[in-house]
Order: sequence, then structure tokens, then C-alpha cells
Amino acid sequence: MPVKVSVIVPVYNPGRYIEDCVGSLLRQSLPDDEYEVIFVDDGSTDDTPARLDALAAEHPHVHVFHQENSGWSGKPRNVGIDAAKGEYVMFVDNDDYLGDQALERMYEYGVANAADVVVGKMAGKNRGVPVELFRRNHPRATVANAPLIDSLTPHKMLRKAFLDRTNLRFPEGRRRLEDHVFVTEAYLRAENVSVLSDYVCYYHVRRDDASNAGFQRFDPAGYFGNLREALDVVERYTEPGPLRDRLYRRWLRNEMVERLRGKRLLTAPEDFRKDLFQEIHKVVVERFGPEVAAGLPATQRYVAKLAEQGRYGDTLAFAEWEAAIGVKSVPERVEWQDGALRIVFSAQLALHGEPMTFPAGAGTPGAEPPESVRDAIDWLGAEAVTRFGKSSLDLVFKERSSAAPHFQPVRVDHETVPAGDGRVRLVLRSTAVVDPATAAGDTPLTAGLWDAVARLKLAGWTKEVRLGPAPKGERSLPPAGVAAGHVVLPYWTEPHRNLSLDVDKAAKRLGLARIAKDQVTVVDGRLSAPLPLYVPAATEVAVRLTSPASPTPVEVPGTLAPDPSGGGSLLTAALSAGLLADGVWRAAFVPVPGAPARHGLPIELRSRSGRVDLVRAAGPGLAGRVARKVRGLFGAGR
Repeated sequence: MPVKVSVIVPVYNPGRYIEDCVGSLLRQSLPDDEYEVIFVDDGSTDDTPARLDALAAEHPHVHVFHQENSGWSGKPRNVGIDAAKGEYVMFVDNDDYLGDQALERMYEYGVANAADVVVGKMAGKNRGVPVELFRRNHPRATVANAPLIDSLTPHKMLRKAFLDRTNLRFPEGRRRLEDHVFVTEAYLRAENVSVLSDYVCYYHVRRDDASNAGFQRFDPAGYFGNLREALDVVERYTEPGPLRDRLYRRWLRNEMVERLRGKRLLTAPEDFRKDLFQEIHKVVVERFGPEVAAGLPATQRYVAKLAEQGRYGDTLAFAEWEAAIGVKSVPERVEWQDGALRIVFSAQLALHGEPMTFPAGAGTPGAEPPESVRDAIDWLGAEAVTRFGKSSLDLVFKERSSAAPHFQPVRVDHETVPAGDGRVRLVLRSTAVVDPATAAGDTPLTAGLWDAVARLKLAGWTKEVRLGPAPKGERSLPPAGVAAGHVVLPYWTEPHRNLSLDVDKAAKRLGLARIAKDQVTVVDGRLSAPLPLYVPAATEVAVRLTSPASPTPVEVPGTLAPDPSGGGSLLTAALSAGLLADGVWRAAFVPVPGAPARHGLPIELRSRSGRVDLVRAAGPGLAGRVARKVRGLFGAGR
């Protein structure tokens, strides 16, 4: 069987952090004979070499190469490329991991679109990853029609024939930004690049010991010397003009301006800050014309101007002002509607924790920021008011264990609210429709906890914050709903009162134990029970019955439908006494017939002599109540 994908993993002293990587590579949905894993050990001095050799001895599709330490990841990756037998190669770092279907999905997507490069959706665990690039799939992406340039880490799948034809390899030796040089050239020389956004393929992990190579303090002179090599690649493969300026803008924005803003600059040591500023000043003067900075948002454009003019003191002063800017978000209404959650929320910028105000009727600001920091801040306020209509407020749900982000469709309203003294507040209000069947990148939400995040883009600031806290005195939320085969419960977190969704994990919080037992009936073998669950229409479900009298549970089909007598829903199921052995049976609600997920109900049934009756006292007996009280007194099981 031809090898479809070769996974190349450079390895250096990862210790226990390699285990998640190894586990994800062995769990891939591709058959073992359709992919290979190539570990290139770059002179590790821990137990990793023996661990990898044992792994290769156990798994024929795992290969290990050992070499003397080269100082960085470039040479190990090149060794892997040369050894690879796959149609595509995929680069993975030894402390990150893949989604279980990543190789299969990326390979099939690449083949379907004849892609030389496939970029799979990324999620960051305690570290940032590109967001805008993965709003949707891009089967035919270029640096001109998609924000590809935002993603320059090497963790992508590339056609081996393309790498060999172009002789594209990583720069070697101890250096920074070798991935920028490699990936930029790949983007600019590829026949096609495809971006897969409907499945999280790659998980970037920031180690809790902060030992990822990219998070170590760097020498500014060496760093920006290496950055110039990436700019050289752009210059080599593009013509002067708007596209080149747009690509250059990525490095000006991400590697220079953002390093000189707010808390990121202020928390760095003083000597490092000065060296960093001077090196950035040199690159801006040497390599960037005015058209590069001109395409930046106003706040970033002002910092770029300070860097270009060498104004270190003003850069620090502006950073101190920016460091006090945050965002306030307010969840205003959450309700079920037509099988989806309708979430209305607002957000605005805040300064020192208070709503930020802007000059009303300031007119159109000048094209260039003024010289002084104080005047520049006023200019930025006028710019914010002028461009307020182009600002955005998104709702992003992040799966808590993976931090995988998913944008929800929103309708945004812009409100200019008088704040007195000729000032206004700029408030954005969004209405999001969260359909559990499509909320995870056009696929259903999976079991787990999902956190709501408000993402505000206004006046050159992009701020993310958990959606909350819930307004004081207003903690009401709709009940759990049954949608897309899952039980979805909106809830407020404690103690911060932020909005989250519990998918298939809630037990007691569903309130099923509190259903009115006097409203539960069994008439002529037909069970009827009101449940505090939202359901948009009659839905096929099941009731699972268990009994000490039988080693095998019995599942009977049922229907969950909106309760005509009021809120909630009505569960009905036909009980055939012939299926139940004589004895007492406990009932559980199953949202998807045949699925393992179930939720216990305070319902007991007695089957006897071909008849099924309801046992009204469904709670524990006296002995059980006493035992629970004793456990509570002594804290057992907590």
C-alpha cells in the first residue's frame, strides 16, 4: 500500500510532553499502512531516544533517526523530508498533537483540491493561533484572497513532489523564524493552497514549564536579522506593489508593532525593551515604505510611526495608556428558538475598568496621527467614532479541553450612547444564533463544556473576553434543550458567572430529579412524564430500563415532544410487559436511541405477571437515606 502521509517530528528533550503527541499519532483514523511517523531525534539527552526506539520496535510504521544536536528544528525536519516515502509530509512538533482524523481529512482535502500545501485548522492551548484564517474552508487559497500569511508555523501538510521539485527545505542551524522563510516560500510557489477549517487538525500546546523553543527570550539583533530573510523571500517572488506591501505588513504588525504595545512591552526587562525597539526601528527604516504602515488600523499605524521615528519614550507612554484598555461584555438574553439558542449580548471598550468614551462630533480625523501622544489619543478617539460602523462583535464558542474556537453567525447593531460632556460610548450589540447541529464548524457540538467568548474588533483593537458576568439580579437561563442528538444546557460558571454550554455532561443540573412525580403516569402500558427540557418538535428518543432482576438493560422507543400544557416537554413510551422480567425497574432518558449517553429519571416501574405499574416512591429507601446522611456528615465521596 503506498504511503499517503509521512509525519515528521523533530525531537529534542521533550520528556513527558511527547506522550500526547505520540498518542495522537497512533490514534490516527488512517490505516497504519497508509501513513508513517518519522521521529528525528536531535541529540536528546533525556530518556527520549530509548522511548522512541521502543515505539518503533512495536509499530512498523514508526521510524526513528538519531543525530548529533544541530541546535534547532530545521535540520531534523530536512532529514525527515529526505527520508519520507509519503505523497504528502506533515510537520508536527514534539509537544503538540493532532486531532484523531487530521491526517485522513487533510490528505483527502489536499487530493480533492490538487493542493501543494494543506493548512488544517489550529487550536491553541494557552497560546495564540490564527483565527480569521479559519472562519471557513478555502479550497483554493492564495496570499491575495485569504489571510494565509497569518499562519507561518510549519505545522502543515505539503506535497513531497512539490518540495523536491522546488528543492524547498528549511534553513538549518541555531536560528529564529526558519519556519517563516520556509512557509512563505511554499505559499508563494505552490500551485494551490487549501485551508481546511471545519475540523481542528492541530493543537498547539504551551508547556506548563514554558520550555517551548518559541517562548524563550531571544536576541533582538539575531531575531530581526533572521526576519529580514523572510522579507527577502517576499521580495524574490513578488513584484513591488500592493501585494508585496500587504505581505510585508504581516511582519510589521505581528513581529514589530504588537511587540511594542501595552503590557507585552511593559512587562519585558528594560534592557531587552531598548534593544528590541532599536532593532525594530532599523528594519522599519530599511525595508518598509509608507504604504506598508498605511494599511494598518489606526492604533497600529501610530505605533509604527513611533518606531519609524525612533521615539522610544513616547512608545512607552502610549503602551502605558493602551495597557489600561479592556473590554466589557454583557449577556442580555439567552433563549431557545426554533431548535437553536438565540444569544443577545453587548460589548464595549473599557479604560481602567470603566466604559471608554469618545469625542462626539469630532469630524473626520486627519490621515496621519499627530506628533504628541496626548493629541494622538484624541485622534484615535475621533478615528474610532468615524469608523465605528465597520467594527464587529463576534461570538466564539471554545471547547474547554482543547480551546478549539468556532465562530457563530451574528447580526451586529452599532449604538452610539451619549456619555455627557460631549462624549459618547460606542456599544456593539450582537444577536447570535447557535445551532447545536452546526455550531462546531458546520458540525454538531460534541460532548463537553463549551465557553462563550465575545470577540470585539473596534478602532484597531481586537479584544476577546469570556461572555459575562451575568447581570446582577438576572441569573435566569432557559432549560436544557435536546437538539442534534445532544442535551445542551446553558449555565453560568462559578464564581465568575460567565456563559457556558454543557453538552451531554450535565447530571443533577438538568433538574430531571425534580420532575413532578404526581404527573408521571403509566396507563395501559404507556409511560407519560413531563421533563424540564426544551425540544423544538416531536423527536424520537428512548427510555432505558435497568433492574437487579435482569443483567441486561431494556431500551424502549419513545417520543419527546413540546408539552402542550406549558413549558418543557412530554416524554412518552410504550412499555411492553413481555420485555420486562418481574421486578422493579429504574428508568433513564436516552436522547439518541441506542447511544450510550443517558440521564436518570426519578421513575421506578414494577413488572409483575405481565403488567407494568408505576412505583410512586422512586427515591431511596430509609437505609439509603440514612447512609447518605452519614456520608454527608463525614464528607465521604466529596
